[in-house]
Amino acid sequence: MNSKTNEPVLEIHKLHSQWSMENPFLFCTHHKDAYPKGNNGMGPAVSLSGRNIGNDFSGKDGFSMYHGDKVPGFPAHPHRGFETITIVLKGFIDHFDSNGNEGRYGNGDVQWLTAGAGCQHNEMFPLVNEEQENPLELFQIWLNLPAKDKFAKPDYKMLWAEDIPEFQITGLNKMKSTIRLIAGTFDGRKSLKCCPDSYACNEKNHVGIFMVQMEPRASVTLPAISETLIRNVYYYRGEDLIQIGSKKISSSTRVKLSGNTETLITNGESASYLIILEGEPIIETVVQYGPFVMNTQNEIRQAIDDYQKTAFGGWPWNRADQVHERNTGRFAKYADGRLENR
Repeated sequence: MNSKTNEPVLEIHKLHSQWSMENPFLFCTHHKDAYPKGNNGMGPAVSLSGRNIGNDFSGKDGFSMYHGDKVPGFPAHPHRGFETITIVLKGFIDHFDSNGNEGRYGNGDVQWLTAGAGCQHNEMFPLVNEEQENPLELFQIWLNLPAKDKFAKPDYKMLWAEDIPEFQITGLNKMKSTIRLIAGTFDGRKSLKCCPDSYACNEKNHVGIFMVQMEPRASVTLPAISETLIRNVYYYRGEDLIQIGSKKISSSTRVKLSGNTETLITNGESASYLIILEGEPIIETVVQYGPFVMNTQNEIRQAIDDYQKTAFGGWPWNRADQVHERNTGRFAKYADGRLENR
């Protein structure tokens, strides 16, 4: 913060397809695809000609196939040394992993996966509707792990839409904002618990993931937390300017804020949508190679070698792009036999 002006805004950056992140966060992507009706195999019931199938990020006709060749999505791939938090606003994801877990989630659900020592998983987007379109919108956030937890046992947990705290707060103009509390504490309320070895589980790390929907002219106040807190506001959708401190902010913008300043965010004349990511930084060297995030180059080489030798437990499913039956509901089945149906 500028001590002379009390300005909470430290930096302003435009958003691109891959959002810029700050420690302890590593990566965030926003997928928004206007998928058409599904075919018999739960892929798009339209021609896929003109696409680079297997690596299609084109957005052609409003959607991408990503690494899928029949069903869009991301077939089996490895991770080590960090966590993924997948927030699905619309549509469904089919999950399978190398530990034997499986499930289908979507329409407000959040999956928290602590990859730790290493696992494979797939993330496929089944187009379950044959008679209507299949819109998909999701965010995936990567959260780093400190060295002491990079070899934690892989684990995942579902945060079901019905259980995630969601509440309204009234701002200075008597207008309301809706807060969806994915991680951390906001306005005295606490999020659901995540995986036990997560960096977010220790309250001293002040990890917060908040989704904020603001009515026209609504306001939200962020409290002062600590001098070391890293706090970023991602204004990802809206038609008007919002104001933070003395700055007028347009949509598709990241705003880095002081973590030790009470900060007022005031909306303009139309609805605005924000994601707020905050946390104490992990004061360690970060070395990343694709899906591996470690502390040294030697550890990266070891991760590659371990994956080549062990496949992080192998792949117990028939296909790398395994999906569930069309009429399957939302559920999680864990390797230890636990079953959650929604």
